[in-house]
Amino acid sequence: MRVVFMGTPDFSVPTLTEIVSSGHEVVAVYTRAPKPAGRGQEERKSPVHRAAEGFGIPVFTPRSLKGEAEQLVFASHGAEVGIVVAYGLLLPKPILDAPELGCLNLHGSLLPRWRGAAPIQRAIMAGDTQTGVMVMQMDEGLDTGPVALADLIPIGPDMTAGELHDQMMRVGADLMGRALAALERGSLDFKPQPDEGAIYARKIEKAEARIDWSQPAEAVHNHIRGLSPFPGAWFELELGGKPVRVKALRSTLGEGSGAPGTLLDDLTIACGAGAVRLTQVQREGKGAMDAATFLRGAGILPARVS
Repeated sequence: MRVVFMGTPDFSVPTLTEIVSSGHEVVAVYTRAPKPAGRGQEERKSPVHRAAEGFGIPVFTPRSLKGEAEQLVFASHGAEVGIVVAYGLLLPKPILDAPELGCLNLHGSLLPRWRGAAPIQRAIMAGDTQTGVMVMQMDEGLDTGPVALADLIPIGPDMTAGELHDQMMRVGADLMGRALAALERGSLDFKPQPDEGAIYARKIEKAEARIDWSQPAEAVHNHIRGLSPFPGAWFELELGGKPVRVKALRSTLGEGSGAPGTLLDDLTIACGAGAVRLTQVQREGKGAMDAATFLRGAGILPARVS
């Protein structure tokens, strides 16, 4: 099929690779414009941008698709279908309608649960034990279009958002490959999403990353793994007479109880109910390390964290 692909982060690359390797003709790739990064503030291309160049596919990086000129360029590609995977720009109706068969989106949740920007993180933070990936037909709403295919993914009790992300992008690439094959055969059927159970997965804000030890241990554990590895849930403890910020990257439910924030045993910390044991942390300005390595370098720990 003649395809326009639209995506930006690492999450999108396996799907682009699957489409190309399946023999479809990707006539254009749309991705977010390069951004200054690093000490030298050099313009850094997105992962999808770099992958597309490796395949020899023309790359387009408009700041917006709302203008008539950009919409005419998009229509000129003559695509049969648009494939969207974590692109990051709003697609107005003229873009959605330009491909003959519309635009398909790969979404990382079991819609209508967790529509929106952060479905992977919010599913874990809510304590969900199951999620999935879905191929849906895009409309003008926010992840409200009819769904064609889905694959379920269990969420393990200690699984982090990073681990779920990596599994989801592999499963999603295969799912979109199957969706395109069915679309080409004329056998891809869509069903409307139910209104019941719709939840919005709002964007992760930096302000919510600080750990609240007054919450029950299960909620704290879900908060930690839902924000790992980025932006990273964090707390402060006093080392060498000054407060030091520490990110909690991995945890599990611990044993014991006490006032919230009390260090019970090594890096087992009391919560509002129960306790959480930290197994991987990252001290400010340092790399990630397991709990034993952190404890060897930290010296005498305070009685509490905050």
